Amino acid sequence: MHSPRVLIAAPSSGSGKTTVVCGILRALKNRGRNVSAFKCGPDYIDPLFHERVVGVKSGTLDLFFSGEETLRRLYAQNAEGAECAVIEGVMGYYDGLSAASCEASSYDVAKALETPVVLVIDSRGQSLSALATLKGFLDFRPDSGVKGVIFNRMSEPVFRALKPQVEALGVVPVGFVPKSDALMIESRHLGLVTPDGVADLSEKLDALAALLEQTLDFDALDALMRSAPDLSAPETPAAPDVPETVVAVANDEAFCFLYRDNLALLRRYHAKLRFFSPLTDTALPAGTQALLLPGGYPELYAKTLSENAPMRNAIRTAIENGMPTMAECGGFLYLHDTLSDMDGNRFPMCGAIRADAFRTQKLSRFGYITLTANADSAFFRAGEPIRAHEFHYFESGDCGQAFSAEKPNGKTWTCMHAEGNLLAGFPHLFYESDPKPVERFLRLAAKEA
Repeated sequence: MHSPRVLIAAPSSGSGKTTVVCGILRALKNRGRNVSAFKCGPDYIDPLFHERVVGVKSGTLDLFFSGEETLRRLYAQNAEGAECAVIEGVMGYYDGLSAASCEASSYDVAKALETPVVLVIDSRGQSLSALATLKGFLDFRPDSGVKGVIFNRMSEPVFRALKPQVEALGVVPVGFVPKSDALMIESRHLGLVTPDGVADLSEKLDALAALLEQTLDFDALDALMRSAPDLSAPETPAAPDVPETVVAVANDEAFCFLYRDNLALLRRYHAKLRFFSPLTDTALPAGTQALLLPGGYPELYAKTLSENAPMRNAIRTAIENGMPTMAECGGFLYLHDTLSDMDGNRFPMCGAIRADAFRTQKLSRFGYITLTANADSAFFRAGEPIRAHEFHYFESGDCGQAFSAEKPNGKTWTCMHAEGNLLAGFPHLFYESDPKPVERFLRLAAKEA
């Protein structure tokens, strides 16, 4: 597969790589380029921003969720038809599953996809010292893959002075981004995009793209992307012989955490997806045979969700009547008896999980986990594992006991409900990690289990 591509990485979170990536994507789009975007790691927020505000298709690349062959296949599927691809790294370039490991890091993704890397270095308060950071990243691994550099928060005179020394290191000086707080994009708030805020953010992105047109060498960036070798990727596995089913998928401002690859796998397994809004719709889509409630921000819309009693009742009744249902994180919160909003006000929810959901003052269990089923259920057999991810400030009075969760550092706990035809809990699943539970979910919907 011929696919010009580049991975934008940084020494650490907060270096400005999200701002640089969004500006580059918008600039390429404004130039008329058909560009696809990707995000390393399990995050939903950056891909959501890429798609809703920047206006480009965005996928997920994660080597904890999938092996190298699957990663290459998913890249090829999502980059198909695009002229080029921009991949946004996660955390620091070499940061992996544990403090002393680069496993599943952006560096690992770059190697797996044979992708040249441009390092974004925050040079605030630096000049020549920024080159020490660059050289350290080049030397830390002999196959670093770092081929270019962009200096964030650097003035033009300093960049011009350093450019020859950058070239002497064998690195392409792609450019610089002058200090401009007005154009910075805060990466951890990208998902909190309301319809009223999109227009302002879009204008901000256009201004950022116009600035980068003046300070980045897009011809040099294009040459780096075109230097990526052709990529070999395995064929997409044949779908199992699952009957066609209608799956209702919650998708609105409150429920928006949907991996593109999860939806693609459902469609490949002959699911007809019918999107609906628990905020505004009063009934499930006609013909619904199964229900998917993804994560999102139900706590921001708790009052509106509660006031829509017909939908709450429809979902509770469907679950009580045995409709196959998967709910994760925000969708799990919605199924509780009550949910508190950001101010602590408590509102009635669906009542399928007989417990209260409430806000805590700290990030609860978070990060990569491996789930192991504690007993047979409609979706799993005892002892079967699947990889997942948690990230939530809210907590439940009943997190469930169906699975044992283990972090890469060995920390363990129990979680999730697997009762009847319901699978619900805080963990987010990446279906390509192991599609068997999804196949069982759809067979249940078709009444074949």
